[in-house]
Formats: sequence, structure tokens, C-alpha cells
Amino acid sequence: MIGVSGGLDSTLALLIAHMTFSQVELPTDRIIAMTLPGMGTSDHTRSNAEALMCGLGVTSETHSIVAMAEAELRTLGHTTHDVTFENVQARARTALLFNRANQVKGLVLGTGDLSELALGWMTYCGDSESHYHINAGIPKTLIRVLVEWLGRQPIFHMVRPSIESIIHTPISPELLPLGAGGEIVQQTEDSIGPYILHDFFLYWAIRKQMPPRYVLCLAKHAFPDYDFSIIRKWLKVFYSRFASQQFKRNSMPDGLKVGTMSLSPRSDLRMPSEASIQTWIDEVDAFEE
Repeated sequence: MIGVSGGLDSTLALLIAHMTFSQVELPTDRIIAMTLPGMGTSDHTRSNAEALMCGLGVTSETHSIVAMAEAELRTLGHTTHDVTFENVQARARTALLFNRANQVKGLVLGTGDLSELALGWMTYCGDSESHYHINAGIPKTLIRVLVEWLGRQPIFHMVRPSIESIIHTPISPELLPLGAGGEIVQQTEDSIGPYILHDFFLYWAIRKQMPPRYVLCLAKHAFPDYDFSIIRKWLKVFYSRFASQQFKRNSMPDGLKVGTMSLSPRSDLRMPSEASIQTWIDEVDAFEE
């Protein structure tokens, strides 16, 4: 059971599931792929998801979460397009996936990646949960590379146009209303910063355990096209989110350790949810260009 959004993460999870079933000679129609359009789902991403599912020959289902989400928002008396508005939708999707899995005695494959785990860019008791997090060890920048590479393989020739379209679609959770022309206005990297920077910070700050001043200095030389103030800004965001979002990682499901790093509390990362990173932030602020 996989929720397919038409984005990079769910695409990779679906392609891996398809390859696995093919290799062990199980019929791929036993994979149930569900697209769950909400308030911010664009026609573009929905059509990408549906074309991908159809082309792979999996069992595809489309269930709108709009009525579910609107009913809960009415119950809450909530009318603002804020984090509550977004999380209601994310949790509605997760509930549908788990309950559909109950019906067919299936397993829910999570699609969140290593970068999202580091930044806590997921909804607690929403897309943070699954039976197995298949992308948990892969950073976002590598997700894109893998999806692009798989799209060139003969086994996936039938969905190559869909994969190409997905690769060039802006990264977005699509939880806020669309623009007047039906375009995606909520873009992840506008909110939390470029993934290319965050994946760099993740490697040097967490995997290599380098102090903030070294990470900042390395980033300054690795990304000469970025203004130093921008690098400093997003490094502070990285440290702040990494520390404050540990509570989500403490309850994460099992998942693959693909490279040299895992953020699972049962593997490489043992960190209290109450950790303070003010010392790190102060060191970033004190660093002179």
C-alpha cells in the first residue's frame, strides 16, 4: 500500500516496490497505489500520479480527502490556512492508507526521505508513520538522481514520460490552496531552504559531527554561488529544526539504512527530544566571513 502524490519520494517508493515484486515473481497488481488529492493538489501532479500507476500495472485507486478534511476543520471551527489546515489533510491521508491496508491485510510503505527526517518536514501521526519507511536512508538530492536513473532503465520505459514530468515538478506538499490559474504556490524549498544545502549540512554536521564553524566554512567554499548570509540563514534553520524535531524521529517506523547514515533512534542516532542547540546557533552567529 503506497500513497502516490506525483512527487519524487512516492515515485521512488513505487518504482522500488514494482522492481521488488517483479524480481520475486509476484504479480504487480498486488501493489495498491492510492492517490489522495486534497485542497492543494494540482491537476499536473494528479495526472502524473495516475499515469505512473497505470503505466506500471499496479492496482490504482483515487480517493479525495477533501470531504474528510473539511468535516474535521468544521468540527474544529478552523478556517485559517495554516499548519493545522495542512496537518488535518496529512493525517487524513495516513488514516485512509492504514485503514485500507487493514481491509486487504497489507503493509503501508512510507515515502518520507532522510532529508525530511532530519528537518522534521513531515506531520506527526501523519506521513511520519507507516509500516516501513523505504526511503528513510536516502537524502532528497539522491532521491532525484535515483528517480532519474530508474526512468532510463528498460524495465520502466513505459512510464518514462511520467517520470520526466515528475522530475521537473517543483517540490511541494501541496497542502495549501492553488493559485488562481491552478498552479502550485506552496514550494518546500521556499519555506525551509534548498535541499542541496541541507543535505550538505546533514552530512558534515551530523554524519561527520563537525562543529558549526567548520560546516559554515566548508559550505562557503562548496557553494560559491550562494551569498554567505543565505548559507548562514539556512544553517541556523537546519540546526533549529534538527533539534526541535527529534520527537518525530523517536517514533519513526523501521526503514532502510542505505548509505552511511541512519536517523533512527534504534540505529545511529540517540538524541533526547529536549536537546538545546543554542550553543550551535551562537557559534554560527559568531562566525565571521
